[in-house]
Amino acid sequence: DQSVTILHAKVAQKSYGNEKRFFCPPPCVYISGHGWTAMEEPLQVDSCSQSQADAFKLVFDQQSNSKVRQSQLGFQMFACAKSLFISDQDKRKHFCLLLRLFLGHRQEVGLFQSRLIKVISKPSQKRQSMRNADREISSCSRVALFNRLRSQTVSTRYLSVDRGAFIVSARQWTAFTITALVSDHHSGHRDVLSEGFICDGCVVQLVCTESGVALPPMVIRKVNKQHAILDVDEPVSQLHKCAFQFRDGPHAFLCLSNDSVVRHQASCSPREPSRVVLNEGSCWTIIGVEAVEFTFNRGLAAAPAPVTPFPVIAGLEVNGGGHVAMLELHGENFSPHLKVWFGNTETDTMFRSPRSLLCVVPDVSVFVDGWRCARQPVTVPLSLIRADGLIYRSSFSFTYTPEIQPPPPASLRGAAGGVHQSQLPPLHAETNTEFQFLGRNLVSVSTPSSSSRISS
Repeated sequence: DQSVTILHAKVAQKSYGNEKRFFCPPPCVYISGHGWTAMEEPLQVDSCSQSQADAFKLVFDQQSNSKVRQSQLGFQMFACAKSLFISDQDKRKHFCLLLRLFLGHRQEVGLFQSRLIKVISKPSQKRQSMRNADREISSCSRVALFNRLRSQTVSTRYLSVDRGAFIVSARQWTAFTITALVSDHHSGHRDVLSEGFICDGCVVQLVCTESGVALPPMVIRKVNKQHAILDVDEPVSQLHKCAFQFRDGPHAFLCLSNDSVVRHQASCSPREPSRVVLNEGSCWTIIGVEAVEFTFNRGLAAAPAPVTPFPVIAGLEVNGGGHVAMLELHGENFSPHLKVWFGNTETDTMFRSPRSLLCVVPDVSVFVDGWRCARQPVTVPLSLIRADGLIYRSSFSFTYTPEIQPPPPASLRGAAGGVHQSQLPPLHAETNTEFQFLGRNLVSVSTPSSSSRISS
């Protein structure tokens, strides 16, 4: 497989006058997968922004990952676009980034698009209304953290993870999943996940989205003029300054020191007991981020044509059941040249619109022998294959879930023929097994409780 991943912030601050406010954190591109090593031509990449007229060429570095990661990815390169900015003359409120990827002899691999980025003039200091809820940080969303000493752009450092350890980097940043935690009295005061917006004063945990490495639960604090404020509970917004207080020590905060992450022991303000004096290394800026991944496989029969427009599956919907079950795929960039595959099995596919495909659900016996006696769910990955053989991977799978039917009441059995429970054959429940259908997204952390429910 070959993967192209674009990481970028959800918001971008507009420049002011002659001052260029470069995107922070800078958009990053990761190219990975064993399929790239089979190509002899080097990669050339241009990053184009719809808010600017010029194209910016990216310089890629090969990553020196651990042996475990190298065996999984086979090959990985990284680049970031540090020179992107929005002029104050640009009146658009949203824009996208475009990544144009070429091989060495100018053969185009494709044109890849980021998610929508919101333009803001400056970080908001007021409580946001529901109209501007996208400016607030939600629990279970992705964020990035950076520190800027003496408010100088050249001194910006990003919180990152390298080989399982937390570090700070001047060039490379990591996306973290931030979750709000609350104490559950019914489970011995253990921390459990909480939904909603992240607020100052609540307990949060930062988990690296790629490696799963996590920091211990900490209390997020609002920062004002290098002081951590202990008595506020306002929602945390994009580009707000914050500090992270460890719970196992009085006034111990997450802090950077050179290229390392350490604990800083802060002191109480002599004038205001609700404030704690911090050093510059303990003051972080938080921002929501997005990650868009495009994974494909050229296969043996694929012609050297661009892989874009890239079809993206956004949701699944099951219609009917049994031998007439149909699966509708919702997304974008669909075309009549695409076929839906369940694992290694092609299915009849009908093109409805660029946002909808309809296909026949194959019988479960195609994937499992002796399925009538099966008791475990059967899961197969979903993918799209173009007419020329190009394979588009997706994060969705389809699960056939067996539903065991309970035996009828004794009174009904006796009326029907006088059969008692002790006389039932041992495989009675298995012969009454029926398969219902469940579309499930593999990257979802929630487990559906009903076999007829779809989560993405």
